[in-house]
Amino acid sequence: MTRRLDPSRESWMRAGETRAVMAALLAWGGEARFVGGAVRNALLNREIGDIDIATPLLPAEVTRRFESAGMAALPTGIEHGTVTAITGGKAFEVTTLRRDVSTDGRRATVEFSNDWAEDAARRDFTINALYASLDGELFDFTGGLADLEAGRVRFIGEASARIREDYLRILRLFRFHAWYGKGEIDGEGLRAAAAGRSGLQKLSGERIQKELLRLLEAENPVPSLRAMAATGILAEIVPTGARLDRLERLTAIDMAHFFVADPVLRLAALLPDDSAVAKALAERLRLSNENRERIEDLAGASEKFVPYLSVREVHRLLYRLGARPFRDRVLLRWSEDGKDSNAIAWRALLALADTWTRPRFPLTGRDVMAAGVPEGPHVGHVLAEVEAWWIDSDFTEDRLSLAERLKAIVQSSTF
Repeated sequence: MTRRLDPSRESWMRAGETRAVMAALLAWGGEARFVGGAVRNALLNREIGDIDIATPLLPAEVTRRFESAGMAALPTGIEHGTVTAITGGKAFEVTTLRRDVSTDGRRATVEFSNDWAEDAARRDFTINALYASLDGELFDFTGGLADLEAGRVRFIGEASARIREDYLRILRLFRFHAWYGKGEIDGEGLRAAAAGRSGLQKLSGERIQKELLRLLEAENPVPSLRAMAATGILAEIVPTGARLDRLERLTAIDMAHFFVADPVLRLAALLPDDSAVAKALAERLRLSNENRERIEDLAGASEKFVPYLSVREVHRLLYRLGARPFRDRVLLRWSEDGKDSNAIAWRALLALADTWTRPRFPLTGRDVMAAGVPEGPHVGHVLAEVEAWWIDSDFTEDRLSLAERLKAIVQSSTF
């Protein structure tokens, strides 16, 4: 693997915003290096997300420099030495070199440092402790380059000690292995994660949620999840009935058909078809209202979905459910279908969902009252009966036909 990055080939390093931030930090003899995910992903030619920077400069000096350069400087994690610079609409987290003084499995008390190796030693995995200067020189204090090339996700120092510092690192082991690992998970790390799994109960739901969804977003998270299940770690999050078989099939469908991984749908696939379990997990993970409703809806779904639904049945389900809930159900039922020969039919259902436009029912409660139904609950009942007739006709009846149907229903009813 290369021992340096070529800034001429790294657009994120050449970007004006990046260079402005680094120029402010490097002025007057200052030091600063890129660190973590941006360096790791650049070495693997993968997409660059957040750009994190490390520096020996103290937070107050970092803030002063950014403000002098006309940039916003936000104290987003000032107690841990992190200042976020905003320029050109982009955010850069800049953190002072530090050492851990004490930890409780969730938070750390730190002291600032000017020792790069000391800063690297407090990080979680060797592949996340790689630094790069603005001109592309790489700095590796923990063997991260060799591990990155080998696809080895390895804790820095003693794995159990790193986990005791922050129990979220248990989940990060499996997440990073799913994204960057090759072969088996590092044995020392796996044993330490299994031994410390009860510590996951100390973590907030939001932190667990973030790691779990990022794990599920990997191209193929199943090997990591199977290792979590075998060591009792998955049961700390999904206590009963995890459907790894269904998730494995859904993942295979995604990979075979080049579908974008949907971590929330994959979470629904992992859960048993039990609304109570889904609700409890949604509360534990503090899912957003949208995602909470989605997994609870799927856990309680009872509609009949088979690959060879008629067009009329598809339209009826799409009208009642909406496009995304329909797609979700198709993919879950497809993942339970053992016949590969049905793949074309399942894909056809997805195509119908993508192209169908939901029709608007043309009548309202005012039309029903104008036809002679007194204001009150009967209005809704009559409107629903006309709408059901319209749906059964596959939405083909025009407003005049609906008015005639409404008239017939009203004349045959007593109010």
